[in-house]
Amino acid sequence: MVRNLKAHGLVGEMAAEFVGTMILILFGCGVVAQVVAAGIGDHDSIAWAWGFGVTLGVYVASRISGAHLNPAVTVALAVFKGFEWRKVAPYALAQTAGAFLAALLVRWNYTEVLNAKDPGLTIKTQGVFSTLPGNGTLPVGDWGAFRDQIIGTAILVLVIFAITDLRNTSPGANLAPVVVGFLVVAIGMAWGTDAGYAINPARDFGPRFASWLTGYDTAWSDQYGFPYWWIPIVAPVIGAVIGGAIYKFFIERYLPAGEPLDAMPAKDFEPAN
Repeated sequence: MVRNLKAHGLVGEMAAEFVGTMILILFGCGVVAQVVAAGIGDHDSIAWAWGFGVTLGVYVASRISGAHLNPAVTVALAVFKGFEWRKVAPYALAQTAGAFLAALLVRWNYTEVLNAKDPGLTIKTQGVFSTLPGNGTLPVGDWGAFRDQIIGTAILVLVIFAITDLRNTSPGANLAPVVVGFLVVAIGMAWGTDAGYAINPARDFGPRFASWLTGYDTAWSDQYGFPYWWIPIVAPVIGAVIGGAIYKFFIERYLPAGEPLDAMPAKDFEPAN
């Protein structure tokens, strides 16, 4: 699956990141709306739908852009895998815009059940679109959520680097998106308590902005009234760099020489939640 993304041009790559991230959020925010507002499903259905959303979003975008779908992953690829720094901001913008549009569609489609469940559009259903410490109900503070997002994103990027490295025991090229989807399911099931496993600045900020525009006045704050919007942006970027560094210095340097170093790195395929 080695591909030359330069042939598509930056506009094409941004378009792919936009649509791929939109697919991810349509499934992700959609399932949370269904569980929270309609009472259909549970935590496991949320975890699985987010994972499926990642897999499907990657299949949509990977041929053109590499399907990062996550600004934190894009930054980690620039730091460790040779992705061009000039493309980091455009990719992040396209990813956030795709997440924003998807969240608007979810908000529109679930208008009736959201209004019935939470007529005031409060913190009670804000979590449909953006994350909160302790998912808005558990005794977790902002710094606990910050710590959690660093750890969760480090796990995400570390394992993605392993999955997409042909010198390691990587899956077949067409199965890599499925395995990454399972990774996101596992993170959701194991690391979803303290901060809702945003692990993706675009996934959180785009829907947060959409919810604020459509009536959620508390969208930028947590249940304690403190500004929270910046934590799912800053902490995942830190975690992504840490995860990439762990893979590079503890795994990659000890892999057998003489084989392709990066199967589908910055230029080929790097998905994320």
